[in-house]
Amino acid sequence: MNFIAMDFETANHYPESACSLALVMVRNNEIVDRFYTVINPQMPFDARNIEVHQITADDVRDAPTMAEVWPKIKDLYQPGMLVAAHNARFDTNVMRQSLARYSISEPHYLVIDTLATSKLLEPDLPDHKLDTVSEALNVNLWHHHNALSDSEACAEILINQDKEFGDEPIKNLVYQI
Repeated sequence: MNFIAMDFETANHYPESACSLALVMVRNNEIVDRFYTVINPQMPFDARNIEVHQITADDVRDAPTMAEVWPKIKDLYQPGMLVAAHNARFDTNVMRQSLARYSISEPHYLVIDTLATSKLLEPDLPDHKLDTVSEALNVNLWHHHNALSDSEACAEILINQDKEFGDEPIKNLVYQI
């Protein structure tokens, strides 16, 4: 399988407040590259979000904005590219709103949600949160809510599921943005 695993963290409850992004590129079910950056959301941070991901306003003070990050990654988002995320509705909305904030058109790509694949393919788990699924599949989630750790775990979950169950059940859950 070829895909990109994507994860965002946000500064507050607004989806346009992306403060970190990680992308993990997978080719033939092997991780071949990684991209990670903090992002200056140019918005206040909520204490709850800081508690979750440990990123503060000081950490992103000199970081690029999403408008400055986008040119570095936009070529990855081609029509037909498969993008995986755990709870993809959240991450695709953060992408959409963070780009819209700078009047950047959202790209068109295919999405697979490993939350959905896990519910389908791992129905006996007590829940389908990223840490639960990672533990059940022996995936190394080395720092939950670090965007790179979460993206790597998402990639490994989908790779494991593809190897165990094949492409067909996964393909049935793909949708387009």
